Amino acid sequence: MRDFFSKKSHLAFLKEFTEPAMSAPLTAGLIVIGNEVLSGRTQDANIRFLAQGLGALGLPLREVRIIPDVAPTIIATVNDMRARHTHVFTTGGIGPTHDDITSECVAAAFGVPWEPHPEAMAMLGAHYAEGAFNAARRRMATMPRGATLIENEVSPAPGFTIGNVHVMAGVPRIMQSMFRTLEQRLPRGLPVVSRAVHAMPMLEGSIAEGLAAIQSRFPALDLGSYPFERDGRYGVSLVAKGTDEAAVEAAIGEARAVILAAGYTPIDGEPV
Repeated sequence: MRDFFSKKSHLAFLKEFTEPAMSAPLTAGLIVIGNEVLSGRTQDANIRFLAQGLGALGLPLREVRIIPDVAPTIIATVNDMRARHTHVFTTGGIGPTHDDITSECVAAAFGVPWEPHPEAMAMLGAHYAEGAFNAARRRMATMPRGATLIENEVSPAPGFTIGNVHVMAGVPRIMQSMFRTLEQRLPRGLPVVSRAVHAMPMLEGSIAEGLAAIQSRFPALDLGSYPFERDGRYGVSLVAKGTDEAAVEAAIGEARAVILAAGYTPIDGEPV
């Protein structure tokens, strides 16, 4: 494993990544790292939180990849994603155990040394009792050279930022605290506005044609149809999302009309 990290990644040509021009649309990518997620042992609870938080900042989440704790996969994925998106976020793999390899993989992806971070070492050294700051815990303070810390209010171990990649914990409570720290440093775009309308007992086939027509009239919006079931009755929720609030309102207004034309009663909002 150590020999692998000493070699240059086969995608190292991407390490000179520069931020896209400010006029370019802001996009975010998320890498969920962990064998436990892929095996089904752990259910990811971070995607929804980050999607909503980033959308509110106008930094829409456009891609999520779930990958194992395998060094070549992490390195290649980080390099690919950081070239595709304005900002990339990772969750998982920054703890003290042998399978927590995200930090050193990110260093390899950027082609920089993985070394003790002075500020992180001081923070963690002050937290643990004398003799308790062992080699395993020192791993949590070892980061890519040039990393900026992402502190949190739950754990003494910070995440970090290097370039446009933000590395955070997988534990939801810790990750959310890190994101609250990080969001103050992130760029702002146009916030994503969302509106919904639903009806019961309605099936998608009865409104699919009308929904397609609305989407063609509002190509800049994301218009989705989501079936649901409540107490044995089936329904469909129609959701319009975009950065143009007037267009979103107009599209959801047309969705109400489609529901009425199909013989159902539109109810504003998501089903409860």
